Formats: sequence, C-alpha cells, structure tokens
Amino acid sequence: MRSSNPVLTRRGAFETGRQEQAGYGAPQPGPQGAPYGGPQQPPMQPMTPEQLQEMYRAQSAGPLQTGRMTIDDVVARTAMTLLTVVVTGALSWAFLPFENFGWAVGAALAAFVVAMVVTFKREVSPALVLTYAALEGVFLGAISHAFEQQYSGIVVQAVLGTASVFVGVLVAYKSGWIKVTSRYVRIGMAIAIGFLILTVVNLLAILIAGGDGLGLRSGPLGIVMGILGILIGAFFLSLDFNEIEQLVAQGVPQQESWRAAFGLTVTLVWIYLEVLRLLSILRD
Repeated sequence: MRSSNPVLTRRGAFETGRQEQAGYGAPQPGPQGAPYGGPQQPPMQPMTPEQLQEMYRAQSAGPLQTGRMTIDDVVARTAMTLLTVVVTGALSWAFLPFENFGWAVGAALAAFVVAMVVTFKREVSPALVLTYAALEGVFLGAISHAFEQQYSGIVVQAVLGTASVFVGVLVAYKSGWIKVTSRYVRIGMAIAIGFLILTVVNLLAILIAGGDGLGLRSGPLGIVMGILGILIGAFFLSLDFNEIEQLVAQGVPQQESWRAAFGLTVTLVWIYLEVLRLLSILRD
C-alpha cells in the first residue's frame, strides 16, 4: 500500500539520489523534457473552461456505487424478513394442528437461539436472519390460530394495531417528538428490564402453581401490563429508527442492512404478541 506520508511517496527523488551516488549522475533531459532513453511525453494541455465546468457538474458517487447502506436497503430487507414470517405463519396456520403446541414451542425456542447467534455474531448472516424469521413465523402462525379460534377476528385487529404502533412511532420520531437521548435510553431500558423480570417470575409461578400465576395477564392488572408491553415495544422501535439513521450517516457496508431488518422484525413480533394478548383480555 502506498504510504500517505508525502516524503515516503517521493520514490523518484530517492531513485535519483541512488543513481547519483553510483556515479551515473542525474538523468539529462531530452527533447520535450523527457530523459534520454525514456518515452517521449507530449506536453500537458491545459483544460478548457468547458471541460472544467463539465467536471464540476459530474455527479459524485452515491451510496449505491460505494456499497454503503441506505434506507432503501433496510426497507427491502425488512420486507423480505416480514414476508418470510407471514408465509411460514400462513403455512403453520393451515397445515399444523394448533391443539398441540409442542412443535410451536420448539420453533419459538429455536428462533430464540438463532436470534442470540445473530445478535452476537460479528458479521451478519442473511441466511440466519431469514431462518429466524421462518421459525418465528411457525410459532406466530400457531398461536394466532389458537387465539382466532377463541376470539374471532382478533388476528386482523392485532395486525392493524401493530401497524398503527409502527406508523405512530415513525411519525413521532421523524417529527422530532421522540428524541433518543442517553437519559431516554436509560429510563426505557430500566422499565424494559423490570417488565421482563416480572414476566419471567409470572411464568415460573404458572409452571409451579398453575392457573394465572401472579395474575399479570388477566383482569385490570393484565390490561396495565399489556399497555406497558406495547409501550416498551414502541420504545425499542424508536431505538431501531435512531440506530438505522446513525448507521446510514456513518456509511456502514450495505450488508448491515440485514442486521437493521432483523432488529425491526424482532421488535414488531414483540408488539404483535403484546397487542394480541391485550385484545384477548379486553375481549374477556
């Protein structure tokens, strides 16, 4: 690699010095300024004003030419992952028995493992991102079918609710109503961690004592937890939007758009499940 040091790049000066030390002397200029024995170089012609103007008007290389991530890349990759979730969810809904949740739970656990690999892997893998989307789709198809059997029309309502949250947070973020500051992140993460701890404790109570555990998913307390879960999902959406905006500004490689799409998909799945649970509580 050629050094950026202006001294080290003057290779000709060092070569001339070596020739002089060897007794050959500096090469003498020949006709038109070229050394004897070297190729004859035509004199440099100055650029015309028209050529300079054309050069200034030429469009600079954009992100597409330089291989950097753009918002369009994120939109395209997110559409692919969500389409994978929808297709595998529809297949799970149509062909797998919803009465037995064993395979659905297995798909959810496998999706969690793949998500951890994608999260901590240094280089993002499109195949792993799509694998996560497919496994998550199998789980969502099964649980959506079960809810639909009990509450007719609830799945369409949950999808519309998730889309409404996404659009609302996007508009609020782009309008400047949501500002992702360090204080905002600290408070939001503290609430999210507390919510997750309560959810795990409630799940353990259900496994040990049966029933509704601590009652966090039914009645008035269940409604409060459902609304809180949706707000936490909206918080993570704002973090996703901020991170995508920063990555585009930094000019990261185009491959990173898959990681951004993965983050958005995980957040949207979270919001969908919380909306589905909240609607079921309100239906009861």
